[in-house]
Amino acid sequence: MTNQYELMVILDPEIDERTVAPSLDKFLNVIRNDGGTIDKVDVWGRRRLAYEINKKAEGIYAVVNFTATPAATTELDRQLGLSEAVMRTKVLRAEEGFAQVAAAKKIADEKAARKAAAPAKAPAATDAKPAAASAAAAPAAE
Repeated sequence: MTNQYELMVILDPEIDERTVAPSLDKFLNVIRNDGGTIDKVDVWGRRRLAYEINKKAEGIYAVVNFTATPAATTELDRQLGLSEAVMRTKVLRAEEGFAQVAAAKKIADEKAARKAAAPAKAPAATDAKPAAASAAAAPAAE
């Protein structure tokens, strides 16, 4: 049974950017040899890291979409982990990624709906606050 996956790799910035695609291709042969397919390879290039990894502030990012068996994906992740040129990897099943995006969108939509409803309630709430504030101030004046 094959699944769709997305792989994100951060490579050492000291390797030449022209050798990124051939280096990735060497790892992706694991997928091809097992009968999987490489759908898309997107090399983002050199980017600043959010925090230092291996005392480096930059890395070369690449995203790969592929279809493979779980066993081939596990082997790919293992081989990437053994390479000194690879700083970090993350493999996600595409369905999980879609579910995470859908959940985040649902939360954002609910938040936007609450914000849209809040201004409608705000004038009524602001009218009530001055009355409550003046009632609280009156006992203090006595």
